[in-house]
Amino acid sequence: MIFLDYTFMTAPAITGGISTEERNGARAAFALAHATTARRRESGELGFFALPDDASAAAACVDLASRALTRGVTDVVVLGIGGSGLGPIALRTALGAPGYNSLTDEQRGGRPRLHVLDNVDPATIVALLSRLDLRTTLFIVTSKSGGTAETLAQYLAVRGRLAAHHLPAREHLIFVTDPARGALRRIAADEGIPTAEIAPAVGGRFSVLTPVGLLPAAMMGIDVNALLAGAANMRTRCDANEWTRNPAGAFTVLQWLADSRHGRSGHVFMPYADGLRDCAAWFIQLWAESLGKIRPDGVSVGPTPIAALGATDQHSQVQLFMEGPPDKTVTFVTVGDGVDLEIPRLHSDYADLAYLGGRRLGELLSVEQRATAGALAARGRLNMTLSLERLDAWHVGGLIMLLEIATALAGELYGVNAFDQPGVELGKRFTNALLGRPGFEDDLSAWHALPQPDPDCTI
Repeated sequence: MIFLDYTFMTAPAITGGISTEERNGARAAFALAHATTARRRESGELGFFALPDDASAAAACVDLASRALTRGVTDVVVLGIGGSGLGPIALRTALGAPGYNSLTDEQRGGRPRLHVLDNVDPATIVALLSRLDLRTTLFIVTSKSGGTAETLAQYLAVRGRLAAHHLPAREHLIFVTDPARGALRRIAADEGIPTAEIAPAVGGRFSVLTPVGLLPAAMMGIDVNALLAGAANMRTRCDANEWTRNPAGAFTVLQWLADSRHGRSGHVFMPYADGLRDCAAWFIQLWAESLGKIRPDGVSVGPTPIAALGATDQHSQVQLFMEGPPDKTVTFVTVGDGVDLEIPRLHSDYADLAYLGGRRLGELLSVEQRATAGALAARGRLNMTLSLERLDAWHVGGLIMLLEIATALAGELYGVNAFDQPGVELGKRFTNALLGRPGFEDDLSAWHALPQPDPDCTI
Protein backbone atom coordinates (compact mmCIF):
# COMPACT_ATOMS: atom_id res chain seq x y z
CA MET A 1 0.00 0.00 0.00
CA ILE A 2 0.87 3.68 -0.23
CA PHE A 3 0.28 5.85 2.82
CA LEU A 4 0.37 9.63 3.32
CA ASP A 5 1.30 11.08 6.71
CA TYR A 6 0.60 14.82 6.76
CA THR A 7 0.99 15.43 10.50
CA PHE A 8 3.82 17.93 9.96
CA MET A 9 1.66 20.02 7.62
CA THR A 10 -0.79 20.86 10.38
CA ALA A 11 -1.22 23.00 13.47
CA PRO A 12 -0.95 22.52 16.35
CA ALA A 13 1.55 19.78 15.46
CA ILE A 14 3.97 22.42 14.18
CA THR A 15 4.11 26.17 14.58
CA GLY A 16 2.65 27.90 11.55
CA GLY A 17 0.98 24.76 10.27
CA ILE A 18 -2.35 24.60 8.49
CA SER A 19 -5.05 25.10 11.12
CA THR A 20 -8.04 22.90 11.80
CA GLU A 21 -10.25 25.78 10.69
CA GLU A 22 -8.42 26.05 7.37
CA ARG A 23 -8.58 22.30 6.80
CA ASN A 24 -12.28 22.17 7.58
CA GLY A 25 -12.88 25.23 5.42
CA ALA A 26 -11.37 23.44 2.43
CA ARG A 27 -13.96 20.66 2.48
CA ALA A 28 -16.43 22.49 0.27
CA ALA A 29 -13.77 23.64 -2.18
CA PHE A 30 -12.43 20.11 -2.47
CA ALA A 31 -15.89 18.60 -2.90
CA LEU A 32 -16.50 20.98 -5.81
CA ALA A 33 -13.09 20.24 -7.35
CA HIS A 34 -13.71 16.52 -6.98
CA ALA A 35 -17.16 16.72 -8.55
CA THR A 36 -15.92 18.80 -11.47
CA THR A 37 -13.04 16.40 -12.08
CA ALA A 38 -15.45 13.46 -11.91
CA ARG A 39 -17.70 15.05 -14.53
CA ARG A 40 -14.75 15.67 -16.84
CA ARG A 41 -13.62 12.09 -16.29
CA GLU A 42 -17.05 10.66 -17.07
CA SER A 43 -17.28 12.72 -20.25
CA GLY A 44 -14.06 11.15 -21.47
CA GLU A 45 -12.15 14.43 -21.37
CA LEU A 46 -9.62 13.20 -18.82
CA GLY A 47 -8.41 10.09 -20.54
CA PHE A 48 -5.66 9.19 -18.06
CA PHE A 49 -8.29 7.94 -15.61
CA ALA A 50 -9.24 5.13 -18.01
CA LEU A 51 -5.71 3.90 -18.68
CA PRO A 52 -5.65 1.23 -15.93
CA ASP A 53 -8.54 -0.50 -17.72
CA ASP A 54 -6.79 -0.67 -21.11
CA ALA A 55 -5.54 -4.25 -21.03
CA SER A 56 -5.26 -4.26 -24.81
CA ALA A 57 -2.60 -1.52 -24.75
CA ALA A 58 -0.54 -3.49 -22.24
CA ALA A 59 -0.91 -6.66 -24.30
CA ALA A 60 0.14 -4.86 -27.47
CA CYS A 61 3.25 -3.50 -25.74
CA VAL A 62 4.19 -6.95 -24.44
CA ASP A 63 3.70 -8.37 -27.92
CA LEU A 64 5.91 -5.71 -29.54
CA ALA A 65 8.56 -6.35 -26.92
CA SER A 66 8.42 -10.10 -27.52
CA ARG A 67 8.89 -9.57 -31.24
CA ALA A 68 11.91 -7.37 -30.58
CA LEU A 69 13.50 -10.07 -28.42
CA THR A 70 12.85 -12.66 -31.11
CA ARG A 71 14.73 -10.48 -33.61
CA GLY A 72 17.73 -10.20 -31.28
CA VAL A 73 17.38 -6.52 -30.40
CA THR A 74 20.15 -5.51 -28.00
CA ASP A 75 19.37 -1.80 -27.61
CA VAL A 76 16.14 0.19 -27.55
CA VAL A 77 16.32 3.96 -27.96
CA VAL A 78 13.36 6.18 -27.08
CA LEU A 79 13.21 9.42 -29.07
CA GLY A 80 11.04 11.96 -27.27
CA ILE A 81 10.92 15.06 -25.13
CA GLY A 82 8.90 16.21 -22.12
CA GLY A 83 6.64 13.46 -20.82
CA SER A 84 7.67 11.22 -23.71
CA GLY A 85 11.17 11.10 -22.24
CA LEU A 86 10.64 11.73 -18.52
CA GLY A 87 8.09 8.92 -18.12
CA PRO A 88 10.23 6.11 -19.58
CA ILE A 89 13.29 7.37 -17.68
CA ALA A 90 11.35 7.34 -14.40
CA LEU A 91 10.16 3.77 -14.99
CA ARG A 92 13.62 2.57 -16.02
CA THR A 93 15.22 4.02 -12.88
CA ALA A 94 12.47 2.88 -10.51
CA LEU A 95 11.92 -0.63 -11.80
CA GLY A 96 15.12 -1.61 -13.57
CA ALA A 97 18.15 -2.90 -11.73
CA PRO A 98 20.56 -0.14 -10.65
CA GLY A 99 22.92 0.62 -13.52
CA TYR A 100 20.64 -1.36 -15.82
CA ASN A 101 22.34 -0.41 -19.09
CA SER A 102 25.79 -1.31 -17.80
CA LEU A 103 24.78 -4.86 -16.85
CA THR A 104 25.70 -7.86 -18.96
CA ASP A 105 23.13 -9.51 -21.22
CA GLU A 106 22.83 -12.32 -18.70
CA GLN A 107 22.32 -9.92 -15.79
CA ARG A 108 19.57 -8.15 -17.76
CA GLY A 109 17.86 -11.48 -18.41
CA GLY A 110 18.46 -11.16 -22.13
CA ARG A 111 16.52 -7.91 -22.25
CA PRO A 112 17.82 -4.98 -24.34
CA ARG A 113 19.46 -1.90 -22.92
CA LEU A 114 17.11 1.11 -22.82
CA HIS A 115 18.36 4.56 -23.82
CA VAL A 116 16.26 7.73 -23.82
CA LEU A 117 17.18 10.72 -25.98
CA ASP A 118 15.08 13.49 -24.47
CA ASN A 119 16.91 16.46 -25.98
CA VAL A 120 18.44 17.53 -29.29
CA ASP A 121 21.97 18.21 -28.05
CA PRO A 122 24.04 16.91 -30.97
CA ALA A 123 26.94 15.86 -28.73
CA THR A 124 24.71 13.39 -26.88
CA ILE A 125 22.96 12.06 -29.97
CA VAL A 126 26.13 11.60 -32.03
CA ALA A 127 27.86 9.86 -29.13
CA LEU A 128 25.02 7.37 -28.64
CA LEU A 129 24.48 6.62 -32.32
CA SER A 130 28.21 6.13 -32.82
CA ARG A 131 28.50 3.41 -30.20
CA LEU A 132 25.33 1.47 -31.05
CA ASP A 133 25.19 -1.48 -33.41
CA LEU A 134 22.33 -0.23 -35.57
CA ARG A 135 21.69 -3.73 -36.88
CA THR A 136 20.39 -4.77 -33.46
CA THR A 137 18.92 -1.43 -32.35
CA LEU A 138 15.23 -0.52 -32.23
CA PHE A 139 14.09 3.11 -32.08
CA ILE A 140 10.79 4.10 -30.45
CA VAL A 141 9.75 7.50 -31.85
CA THR A 142 7.26 9.09 -29.45
CA SER A 143 5.19 12.13 -30.38
CA LYS A 144 1.48 12.32 -29.77
CA SER A 145 0.96 15.07 -32.31
CA GLY A 146 3.45 13.63 -34.74
CA GLY A 147 4.75 17.16 -35.19
CA THR A 148 7.08 17.78 -32.22
CA ALA A 149 10.07 19.53 -33.76
CA GLU A 150 12.67 18.06 -31.42
CA THR A 151 11.41 14.49 -31.77
CA LEU A 152 11.06 14.74 -35.54
CA ALA A 153 14.62 16.09 -35.76
CA GLN A 154 15.83 13.10 -33.73
CA TYR A 155 13.84 10.79 -35.99
CA LEU A 156 15.30 12.29 -39.16
CA ALA A 157 18.82 11.92 -37.77
CA VAL A 158 18.16 8.27 -36.99
CA ARG A 159 16.40 7.65 -40.29
CA GLY A 160 19.43 9.04 -42.11
CA ARG A 161 21.74 6.68 -40.23
CA LEU A 162 19.51 3.69 -40.99
CA ALA A 163 19.46 4.59 -44.68
CA ALA A 164 23.22 5.02 -44.76
CA HIS A 165 23.60 1.48 -43.39
CA HIS A 166 20.92 0.06 -45.75
CA LEU A 167 18.73 -1.02 -42.84
CA PRO A 168 14.96 -1.32 -43.40
CA ALA A 169 13.01 1.27 -41.41
CA ARG A 170 10.11 -1.03 -40.62
CA GLU A 171 12.44 -3.40 -38.75
CA HIS A 172 14.13 -0.71 -36.68
CA LEU A 173 11.36 1.79 -35.89
CA ILE A 174 8.17 1.86 -33.86
CA PHE A 175 6.04 5.01 -33.77
CA VAL A 176 4.08 5.87 -30.61
CA THR A 177 1.64 8.53 -31.69
CA ASP A 178 -1.98 9.62 -32.17
CA PRO A 179 -4.19 6.87 -33.61
CA ALA A 180 -5.32 8.92 -36.60
CA ARG A 181 -3.44 12.15 -37.22
CA GLY A 182 0.04 13.56 -37.62
CA ALA A 183 3.06 13.03 -39.83
CA LEU A 184 4.24 9.91 -38.03
CA ARG A 185 0.86 8.25 -38.52
CA ARG A 186 0.98 8.98 -42.26
CA ILE A 187 4.56 7.72 -42.61
CA ALA A 188 3.67 4.54 -40.73
CA ALA A 189 0.72 3.90 -43.04
CA ASP A 190 2.80 4.52 -46.15
CA GLU A 191 5.78 2.41 -45.11
CA GLY A 192 4.34 -0.29 -42.86
CA ILE A 193 6.13 0.88 -39.73
CA PRO A 194 4.70 -0.65 -36.52
CA THR A 195 2.81 1.74 -34.24
CA ALA A 196 1.37 2.01 -30.76
CA GLU A 197 -1.38 4.48 -29.93
CA ILE A 198 -1.66 7.33 -27.46
CA ALA A 199 -5.33 7.96 -26.70
CA PRO A 200 -6.38 11.42 -27.93
CA ALA A 201 -7.70 12.40 -24.48
CA VAL A 202 -4.35 11.77 -22.76
CA GLY A 203 -1.83 14.62 -22.68
CA GLY A 204 1.91 14.04 -22.87
CA ARG A 205 2.71 14.60 -19.19
CA PHE A 206 -0.13 12.22 -18.22
CA SER A 207 0.91 9.53 -20.71
CA VAL A 208 3.35 7.37 -18.76
CA LEU A 209 0.71 4.61 -18.39
CA THR A 210 0.09 4.56 -22.15
CA PRO A 211 2.54 2.90 -24.60
CA VAL A 212 4.70 6.01 -24.04
CA GLY A 213 5.88 4.36 -20.82
CA LEU A 214 4.47 0.84 -21.11
CA LEU A 215 6.31 -0.08 -24.32
CA PRO A 216 9.82 0.83 -23.07
CA ALA A 217 8.94 -0.83 -19.76
CA ALA A 218 7.83 -4.01 -21.51
CA MET A 219 11.10 -4.02 -23.46
CA MET A 220 12.90 -4.20 -20.10
CA GLY A 221 10.64 -6.96 -18.81
CA ILE A 222 8.80 -4.76 -16.32
CA ASP A 223 5.37 -6.11 -15.38
CA VAL A 224 3.17 -3.55 -17.13
CA ASN A 225 -0.02 -5.24 -15.94
CA ALA A 226 1.11 -4.74 -12.34
CA LEU A 227 1.74 -1.06 -13.11
CA LEU A 228 -1.84 -0.71 -14.30
CA ALA A 229 -3.22 -2.73 -11.39
CA GLY A 230 -1.50 -0.46 -8.88
CA ALA A 231 -2.85 2.57 -10.70
CA ALA A 232 -6.37 1.10 -10.65
CA ASN A 233 -6.16 0.50 -6.91
CA MET A 234 -5.10 4.08 -6.28
CA ARG A 235 -7.82 5.41 -8.58
CA THR A 236 -10.40 3.60 -6.43
CA ARG A 237 -8.89 5.02 -3.23
CA CYS A 238 -9.14 8.50 -4.75
CA ASP A 239 -12.83 8.21 -5.55
CA ALA A 240 -13.73 9.55 -2.08
CA ASN A 241 -15.22 13.05 -2.21
CA GLU A 242 -13.93 13.90 1.28
CA TRP A 243 -10.29 14.94 1.12
CA THR A 244 -9.40 13.33 4.44
CA ARG A 245 -10.26 9.91 2.94
CA ASN A 246 -8.66 10.54 -0.45
CA PRO A 247 -4.82 10.27 -0.74
CA ALA A 248 -4.62 12.51 -3.82
CA GLY A 249 -7.13 14.87 -2.25
CA ALA A 250 -5.15 15.21 0.96
CA PHE A 251 -1.92 15.84 -0.95
CA THR A 252 -3.62 18.45 -3.13
CA VAL A 253 -5.62 20.30 -0.50
CA LEU A 254 -2.69 20.65 1.86
CA GLN A 255 -0.26 21.81 -0.84
CA TRP A 256 -2.86 24.29 -2.10
CA LEU A 257 -3.58 25.65 1.38
CA ALA A 258 0.14 25.88 2.13
CA ASP A 259 0.61 27.93 -1.04
CA SER A 260 -2.51 30.08 -1.06
CA ARG A 261 -2.83 30.69 2.71
CA HIS A 262 0.72 30.39 4.01
CA GLY A 263 2.91 31.55 1.13
CA ARG A 264 4.57 28.14 0.70
CA SER A 265 4.79 28.32 -3.08
CA GLY A 266 7.83 26.04 -3.41
CA HIS A 267 6.88 22.37 -3.37
CA VAL A 268 9.88 20.10 -2.81
CA PHE A 269 9.55 16.45 -3.88
CA MET A 270 12.24 14.47 -2.05
CA PRO A 271 12.41 10.67 -2.41
CA TYR A 272 14.65 8.75 -0.03
CA ALA A 273 15.39 6.08 -2.65
CA ASP A 274 17.73 6.32 -5.61
CA GLY A 275 15.16 4.40 -7.63
CA LEU A 276 12.72 7.32 -7.37
CA ARG A 277 15.26 10.02 -8.29
CA ASP A 278 13.84 10.35 -11.81
CA CYS A 279 10.27 10.10 -10.59
CA ALA A 280 10.96 13.47 -8.97
CA ALA A 281 11.96 14.91 -12.35
CA TRP A 282 8.77 13.48 -13.87
CA PHE A 283 6.70 15.08 -11.08
CA ILE A 284 8.36 18.45 -11.69
CA GLN A 285 7.00 18.59 -15.23
CA LEU A 286 3.59 17.32 -14.15
CA TRP A 287 3.13 19.93 -11.40
CA ALA A 288 4.82 22.86 -13.18
CA GLU A 289 3.34 22.58 -16.67
CA SER A 290 -0.13 21.77 -15.34
CA LEU A 291 -0.49 24.45 -12.68
CA GLY A 292 1.69 27.39 -13.73
CA LYS A 293 -1.03 29.34 -15.50
CA ILE A 294 -2.86 32.64 -15.79
CA ARG A 295 -6.37 32.40 -14.32
CA PRO A 296 -9.34 33.82 -16.23
CA ASP A 297 -9.18 36.89 -13.95
CA GLY A 298 -5.64 37.62 -15.15
CA VAL A 299 -3.85 36.47 -11.98
CA SER A 300 -0.79 34.24 -12.42
CA VAL A 301 -0.82 31.19 -10.13
CA GLY A 302 1.06 27.98 -9.67
CA PRO A 303 3.48 26.47 -7.17
CA THR A 304 7.13 25.91 -8.10
CA PRO A 305 8.11 22.24 -7.81
CA ILE A 306 11.66 21.43 -6.72
CA ALA A 307 13.42 18.07 -6.99
CA ALA A 308 15.63 16.78 -4.19
CA LEU A 309 17.04 13.39 -3.19
CA GLY A 310 17.56 12.02 0.28
CA ALA A 311 19.96 11.57 1.87
CA THR A 312 22.16 13.25 -0.77
CA ASP A 313 20.48 16.64 -0.56
CA GLN A 314 20.63 16.74 3.22
CA HIS A 315 24.15 17.94 2.49
CA SER A 316 23.11 20.63 0.00
CA GLN A 317 19.51 21.81 -0.28
CA VAL A 318 18.25 21.00 3.22
CA GLN A 319 20.22 23.92 4.65
CA LEU A 320 18.04 26.18 2.52
CA PHE A 321 14.87 24.31 3.48
CA MET A 322 15.74 24.66 7.18
CA GLU A 323 16.95 28.25 7.42
CA GLY A 324 16.13 29.91 4.13
CA PRO A 325 12.86 31.68 3.38
CA PRO A 326 9.88 29.78 4.86
CA ASP A 327 8.24 29.52 1.44
CA LYS A 328 8.40 25.77 0.81
CA THR A 329 6.77 22.49 1.68
CA VAL A 330 8.68 19.22 1.49
CA THR A 331 7.13 15.92 0.42
CA PHE A 332 9.29 12.99 1.43
CA VAL A 333 8.82 9.68 -0.38
CA THR A 334 10.04 6.56 1.40
CA VAL A 335 10.26 2.90 0.46
CA GLY A 336 9.88 0.01 2.89
CA ASP A 337 11.01 -3.52 2.11
CA GLY A 338 13.89 -3.98 -0.29
CA VAL A 339 17.54 -4.83 -0.64
CA ASP A 340 19.54 -3.99 2.47
CA LEU A 341 23.11 -4.27 3.69
CA GLU A 342 24.45 -4.72 7.22
CA ILE A 343 27.19 -2.33 8.26
CA PRO A 344 30.18 -4.41 9.49
CA ARG A 345 31.30 -4.11 13.10
CA LEU A 346 34.75 -2.69 12.44
CA HIS A 347 36.93 -0.15 14.25
CA SER A 348 35.17 -0.76 17.55
CA ASP A 349 37.84 1.32 19.27
CA TYR A 350 36.71 4.44 17.38
CA ALA A 351 33.47 5.82 18.83
CA ASP A 352 32.72 7.76 15.63
CA LEU A 353 32.52 4.46 13.74
CA ALA A 354 31.55 1.88 16.34
CA TYR A 355 27.97 3.08 16.79
CA LEU A 356 27.23 2.25 13.14
CA GLY A 357 28.41 -1.36 13.32
CA GLY A 358 25.64 -3.94 13.21
CA ARG A 359 23.08 -1.52 11.87
CA ARG A 360 21.84 -1.56 8.28
CA LEU A 361 22.09 0.99 5.47
CA GLY A 362 18.31 0.91 5.02
CA GLU A 363 17.91 1.75 8.71
CA LEU A 364 20.34 4.65 8.36
CA LEU A 365 18.45 6.02 5.35
CA SER A 366 15.11 5.71 7.18
CA VAL A 367 16.44 7.35 10.33
CA GLU A 368 17.89 10.22 8.31
CA GLN A 369 14.54 10.83 6.62
CA ARG A 370 12.63 10.82 9.88
CA ALA A 371 15.24 13.02 11.52
CA THR A 372 15.09 15.52 8.65
CA ALA A 373 11.30 15.61 8.74
CA GLY A 374 11.37 16.18 12.48
CA ALA A 375 14.02 18.86 12.23
CA LEU A 376 12.03 20.72 9.61
CA ALA A 377 8.90 20.45 11.75
CA ALA A 378 10.79 21.80 14.77
CA ARG A 379 11.57 24.92 12.70
CA GLY A 380 7.97 25.32 11.53
CA ARG A 381 8.74 24.02 8.04
CA LEU A 382 5.76 22.17 6.58
CA ASN A 383 6.36 18.61 5.34
CA MET A 384 4.54 15.35 4.64
CA THR A 385 5.63 11.79 3.87
CA LEU A 386 4.42 9.41 1.19
CA SER A 387 5.37 5.83 2.11
CA LEU A 388 5.53 2.95 -0.38
CA GLU A 389 5.69 -0.50 1.19
CA ARG A 390 8.12 -1.57 -1.53
CA LEU A 391 9.50 -0.36 -4.85
CA ASP A 392 7.77 -2.53 -7.43
CA ALA A 393 5.55 -2.04 -10.45
CA TRP A 394 2.30 -2.11 -8.44
CA HIS A 395 3.42 0.61 -6.05
CA VAL A 396 4.98 2.76 -8.78
CA GLY A 397 1.74 2.56 -10.77
CA GLY A 398 -0.14 3.69 -7.67
CA LEU A 399 2.23 6.58 -7.05
CA ILE A 400 1.89 7.76 -10.65
CA MET A 401 -1.90 7.69 -10.49
CA LEU A 402 -1.96 9.46 -7.11
CA LEU A 403 0.13 12.35 -8.43
CA GLU A 404 -1.79 12.60 -11.70
CA ILE A 405 -5.15 12.74 -9.91
CA ALA A 406 -3.69 15.26 -7.45
CA THR A 407 -2.69 17.44 -10.39
CA ALA A 408 -6.16 17.31 -11.90
CA LEU A 409 -7.72 18.28 -8.58
CA ALA A 410 -5.17 21.04 -8.02
CA GLY A 411 -6.08 22.60 -11.34
CA GLU A 412 -9.65 22.96 -10.13
CA LEU A 413 -8.58 24.44 -6.79
CA TYR A 414 -6.25 26.95 -8.48
CA GLY A 415 -8.92 27.81 -11.05
CA VAL A 416 -6.87 26.80 -14.11
CA ASN A 417 -6.97 24.12 -16.77
CA ALA A 418 -4.36 21.56 -15.72
CA PHE A 419 -4.41 19.94 -19.16
CA ASP A 420 -3.15 22.66 -21.48
CA GLN A 421 0.15 24.53 -21.75
CA PRO A 422 -0.43 27.87 -23.47
CA GLY A 423 2.71 29.33 -21.95
CA VAL A 424 4.99 27.21 -24.12
CA GLU A 425 3.19 27.84 -27.39
CA LEU A 426 4.79 31.19 -28.23
CA GLY A 427 8.26 29.72 -27.95
CA LYS A 428 7.19 26.85 -30.21
CA ARG A 429 5.80 29.28 -32.77
CA PHE A 430 8.99 31.35 -32.77
CA THR A 431 11.02 28.14 -33.18
CA ASN A 432 8.93 27.07 -36.16
CA ALA A 433 9.17 30.54 -37.66
CA LEU A 434 12.94 30.75 -37.31
CA LEU A 435 13.32 27.31 -38.89
CA GLY A 436 11.19 28.36 -41.86
CA ARG A 437 8.21 26.08 -41.23
CA PRO A 438 5.32 27.07 -43.53
CA GLY A 439 2.40 28.82 -41.85
CA PHE A 440 4.44 30.73 -39.29
CA GLU A 441 5.24 33.85 -41.29
CA ASP A 442 3.37 36.18 -38.90
CA ASP A 443 5.35 34.77 -35.99
CA LEU A 444 8.57 35.47 -37.86
CA SER A 445 7.52 39.09 -38.21
CA ALA A 446 6.73 39.21 -34.49
CA TRP A 447 10.15 37.79 -33.73
CA HIS A 448 11.91 40.41 -35.81
CA ALA A 449 9.90 43.11 -34.02
CA LEU A 450 11.48 42.16 -30.70
CA PRO A 451 14.27 44.39 -29.31
CA GLN A 452 17.65 43.48 -30.74
CA PRO A 453 20.68 42.77 -28.51
CA ASP A 454 21.99 46.03 -27.06
CA PRO A 455 25.80 46.36 -27.21
CA ASP A 456 25.65 48.31 -23.94
CA CYS A 457 24.15 45.24 -22.28
CA THR A 458 26.89 42.89 -23.45
CA ILE A 459 30.18 42.43 -21.62
